[in-house]
Formats: sequence, C-alpha cells, structure tokens
Amino acid sequence: MRMVGTVGLTILWIAATFAVLALLGPDWARYAPATCLGTRCFCELPRTGDLLLQPANSWSSFGFVAVGSWIMLGAQSVPGTAFQGLAARWFGFTAVVIGVGSVLLHATLTLWGQFADVAGMYLLGGFNLTYALVRWRSLRRRPAVVLYLALSTLLIGILWAAPESRRWLFAVVLVAAIVVEIGFARPLRPGVRVGWFALGIVANAVAFGIWILDNTGRLCAPHSLIQGHAAWHLLGAVAVACSYAYFLSERAGPAAASRR
Repeated sequence: MRMVGTVGLTILWIAATFAVLALLGPDWARYAPATCLGTRCFCELPRTGDLLLQPANSWSSFGFVAVGSWIMLGAQSVPGTAFQGLAARWFGFTAVVIGVGSVLLHATLTLWGQFADVAGMYLLGGFNLTYALVRWRSLRRRPAVVLYLALSTLLIGILWAAPESRRWLFAVVLVAAIVVEIGFARPLRPGVRVGWFALGIVANAVAFGIWILDNTGRLCAPHSLIQGHAAWHLLGAVAVACSYAYFLSERAGPAAASRR
C-alpha cells in the first residue's frame, strides 16, 4: 500500500509541476537566465521552444520527488524508531522540494528556476546539520526549530543576494553536516547503522564525480537522453534514501548497543 501511495503522490507532484510550467512557459527567454548560462548549464543541449529545455535532466529530477513522497508516507509506520513524525515528514518534503526545484531549473534555465533548485538543497542540507546538532547538543524541539529556520533563512538570503555563491556554500553546509554527524551525533544515536550513512556518502561522491565530468564536457553527448547530470540526480535521490534509512535505524528510548 505504501508503494501504491508513493506512486500516486509522485504523480500528483509531477502534475502540479507541469501545471506551473505550462502556466509560465514555454517562452523561457523572457525571464532572466540562470547564472550557469554564462559558463555552462551542463551537457544536455537545450531544446529551444520546448516546455522542457533539458528533458533528461528534468525527468530524472523526479527521482527526488519519488523518494521524498515515500519518506513522507512512511513517517509514522516504523515502530521503535527515534526518527518519525514531523521531522521525518519534513525531511521527505525537502527531498520533494529539491526534485521540483531541479525540474524548474532544467526545464526553464531561468534565474528563478535556479533559485528554486538551490533553495531545496539548502533546506535539506540545513536539516541534516540541524538534526546532527540536535542530537549532539540535546536540543529540545522549540530551539531546534528556531535554529533550523534561522539557518535556512540565512542560506536562502545569501542565495538571493549572491546566487554565484550557491555551489561552494552548499558544499560547506554538506561537509559541516557530515562532520558533526559522524564526529559528535553518531555516538549518541542508539542502534544506528552507520553503513547506511557511509553508503549515502559513497553515492554522493560518485554522483559528484559524474557531475564534474558532465559539467566540464569530458563526458558529454549533448543530444542524448542519457546524461551524466541525470545520473547525478538519481544517485542524489539514492543518497537521500540512504540518509533516511540511517536516521530510521536510531532506536527510541534508552541507549542500545550500536550496530556498525
């Protein structure tokens, strides 16, 4: 049933995204262009005049939407886990935002599409960092929410003021989240399965390598529907699923022996 629900919810997100695109497009040239157009907006050749300028990169972004929908629908279904309820649902929702934002970028190659794409990444990265700090510093819900909102507002504000800073700033947040999680939060998570976290890092590392090859043109077939950046999206969605499995493995209640 959960899988059926995931498919249905994903289809609804896809329909809503295409409704927005149909309302605003397909004349994307009338909007301010994404900053990447000044250098390179990845390998896939834009289909000028189409609703989706980069169809492979656009459709692959829905991998995040599918994973996020699956997480949201399962937020209350696993007994004994410390990761459930609002936190789990929001984690899934941020994955949906990433996917929809990525579609808006690659379908339009506009500045507002780029903003939507990176804003979702900041919401997810900010969540990972905040969630690690919550466990490390034993923060209660209210200060944790305030911290997350403040961090997200700061990151999105910087994105609005200096969009060219988007990549290195996300890298800083991502690395900080990994360091705090592995170095300080992990020992305080009873029963957590670190292998899932490691698998997520591997998926992200492989995805980043493919991203570099695609973005520099070393692995590039502009007219093909098989795109390195599309693989980056799908591997990124896998990494989100691994992070969810890692968080889900933490047991609620008294500390239990860690399973590595």
